[in-house]
Amino acid sequence: MFKLFRNWYTRNFSDPHAVTLVVILACSFLFIALFSQLLMPVLVALAIAFLLDLPVNKMVNLNLSRTGATALVVGTFVGITLISMLGLMPIIWKQSSSLLQEVPHMISQGQQYLLTLPEQYPDIIQASQIETFISSVKDKLLDWGELALKASLNSISNLVALMIYLILVPLMVFFFLKDKSDLLASVTLFFPKERRMATQVGKEMNQQIMNYIRGKVIEILIVGISTTVAFILLDLQYAVLLGVLVGLSVLVPYVGATVVTIPVFFVALFQWGYSNELGYVMLAYGVIQAIDGNVIVPLLFSEAVNLHPVTIIIAVIFFGGLWGFWGVFFAIPLATLVKAVINAWTSTTQTEQEPV
Repeated sequence: MFKLFRNWYTRNFSDPHAVTLVVILACSFLFIALFSQLLMPVLVALAIAFLLDLPVNKMVNLNLSRTGATALVVGTFVGITLISMLGLMPIIWKQSSSLLQEVPHMISQGQQYLLTLPEQYPDIIQASQIETFISSVKDKLLDWGELALKASLNSISNLVALMIYLILVPLMVFFFLKDKSDLLASVTLFFPKERRMATQVGKEMNQQIMNYIRGKVIEILIVGISTTVAFILLDLQYAVLLGVLVGLSVLVPYVGATVVTIPVFFVALFQWGYSNELGYVMLAYGVIQAIDGNVIVPLLFSEAVNLHPVTIIIAVIFFGGLWGFWGVFFAIPLATLVKAVINAWTSTTQTEQEPV
């Protein structure tokens, strides 16, 4: 057993480049795990910098200075973001408030309907089962109400943190893009010279992350806008709020679309009941999801993502449990990182084992 382990260790870790890769990955993992909350603005700035790196490079190729191109791109991005937020936030806030006010009425209607089920299906459903279900739902609603109250009490500190992020993040994005080469050179000074595998993985992941973030933003915009327009044309209540939720649901592959189906269905159900309008809304929603899964995602992520759906779901669960929202957002790139490391490791091992 010891000989087997020794042979495995010699075969995989005799190369100093492999040891360097393991040390870099381990240190990076521990650093993010310990300081993820403090690094939140940095993570946001890095994600935006990856998104804006392509237009900055395009402008630099047109003989514009790096500083000028960065200032123009970042300024345009901040302007568009502010205009979008100022235009959407009042509508989303108004529709969210209206929906919250309607929730008690929806719950009352749902409760009355559930109480009629034992009379309609006495052989299948018992009154005691309905009463137990209603009681458990009320307990859950009370728990959610307590969480909402705690969140509102912390809203002042969160608002202050948000204002700080609104100032810090654009500044960091600007300097990440403007001084990209200098920052990368400064970081690599701390790495050992034996870093061939780490460089190989880094180059692959740099392209993968850029493609992924850019594609994910485009997917959110396409799905969110098309869903909002469809809901408005169908005269569904809270169309903008639900459209934004559907757009953001693509951040969590497979799971997000399933979860966001619940509010879409119940809003349409309480607005029209079991009618043709309900069927039209769910049909439009299903068509958009089908187009997203079978057309948009393959077009946008054909080069960025080459992972099995089961691998993606496991990555979402694992990294989401470790790092919350950002773990979910970067689950696919992180899974791709694991794949890139395995590919680099196996290719190096096979090269060493080939006879000269």
